[in-house]
Amino acid sequence: MLLHSQILGSGTPMIILHGFLGMGDNWKTLGNRFADAGYEVHLVDQRNHGRSFHQAAFSYKVMAADLLTYLDHHKVDDGVLLGHSMGGKTAMEFATLNPERVQALLVADIAPKAYPQHHQDILKALSQLNFSEITSRGAADTVLSRYIPEKGVRQFLLKNLYWKEKGVLGLRMNLPVLTKEIAAIGIALENDRVYSGKTLFLGGAKSGYIEPMDEVLIHKHFPKAKIVQISNAGHWLHAENPEEFYQNVINFL
Repeated sequence: MLLHSQILGSGTPMIILHGFLGMGDNWKTLGNRFADAGYEVHLVDQRNHGRSFHQAAFSYKVMAADLLTYLDHHKVDDGVLLGHSMGGKTAMEFATLNPERVQALLVADIAPKAYPQHHQDILKALSQLNFSEITSRGAADTVLSRYIPEKGVRQFLLKNLYWKEKGVLGLRMNLPVLTKEIAAIGIALENDRVYSGKTLFLGGAKSGYIEPMDEVLIHKHFPKAKIVQISNAGHWLHAENPEEFYQNVINFL
């Protein structure tokens, strides 16, 4: 099965992988800017997310295999690989297994280490959406607001709403599988994995996902890695400070 994507522009291939509960469309504004800068941008929906297929198997190993199938189908021999959060972990997995397919690796606000589970409240909130009763985006937002006070997080999640049929809303992500396999999101990159190519880690200065102590581990797996912090930004650094994010990516490439 083939991952769904939007392809923008032409030039050097740039593959962008979204984070947990996101979709390629989250990156459309920056994707258009990268396309204008001379890249063929692939905004990919990972399995169980967006418009891509739903399957019970969910791990970085299968998501990296999905990406290889995708690149082969689109005849992309090698390209720039950019991943955010969960997508960054998929990108790390892919680059260490298929280094010849990656010109440069860019990882946004995630390190190769293990992370504790911290999406339970969001998954619980999404599980409360009863679409036999909820028939509007506003009604869905009202339910989510009981569990998630941050409006920006709710807006991000509500991008998953779509009309399954006339008058019936649903969620694009595969919520049952993502809830069941949540532990797979936090696992560390395997200890012996190394990618020796050009690498940039971008952290949100206010995020805490990439800590100073993580630099040793990053350089163990990615010996050529450069690490930069994006100012005035948390975990959604590409949305919170898109200009600085964009300039750091373009300058690096």
